[in-house]
Amino acid sequence: MGSVTLNLISIGVFLVTASVLLGPLIALPAEVPAILTAGVLGLATLDRFGWQGRGGTLLVDWFANRSNAYRDRILYHEAGHFLVAHLLGIPVSGYALDAWEAFQQGYPGSGGVQFDDRELADWLDRGEVPARLLSHYTTVWMAGIAAEQLVYGNAQGGSDDRQKLLGLLGQLRGQTGGAATARPNPTTQMNLSILRAKTLLQQQQPAYEALVQKLRDRAPIEECKGAIEQARLEEPISH
Repeated sequence: MGSVTLNLISIGVFLVTASVLLGPLIALPAEVPAILTAGVLGLATLDRFGWQGRGGTLLVDWFANRSNAYRDRILYHEAGHFLVAHLLGIPVSGYALDAWEAFQQGYPGSGGVQFDDRELADWLDRGEVPARLLSHYTTVWMAGIAAEQLVYGNAQGGSDDRQKLLGLLGQLRGQTGGAATARPNPTTQMNLSILRAKTLLQQQQPAYEALVQKLRDRAPIEECKGAIEQARLEEPISH
């Protein structure tokens, strides 16, 4: 069961408990807790199996996005993914900065930056992934965490990104052959990927800031990429 659905059930349990405890004090009809219980569990089931968790994601994300600080943290996180992917030659195909935008664009979950990962999928079908390509993708996945750490000093998001990295490394370890793929320790790979992403973001700070503004304005993909390249061209050459 997804974490969002569990959150909905937890909220429902809280409401039912509150109605039971406070009902006698406010003359609440005795059948209200039972109706609440049935309603919440019904919605959670429908969301889980009918909407693949999207309803709960939209609801939770709507409450969270009422905070400007939360929205900004997502913005900086996703800009990290976008910039590092662009720098490493992994095509960015789209982005959504909240669950509603993701829903409108047909993306699952609460949004994020969408990448063209067909090259990685092709190599996985062969049972091996070149070390350079593995390094590029793990660096892109960890770039959101790296960006948060640089901007805020810590990372609150990135659990899904960590799971992608660990899932890929686990898949590679489970495959035979694959001489082209080094099988590093997952923690070591994660830390190295965060370090590489931080280095790229620090080296391309003007491009990162330009991209953040474009994402804030919800600019089209090509305009975002153009802003990155323009900032890189304008960056003074150090002697």
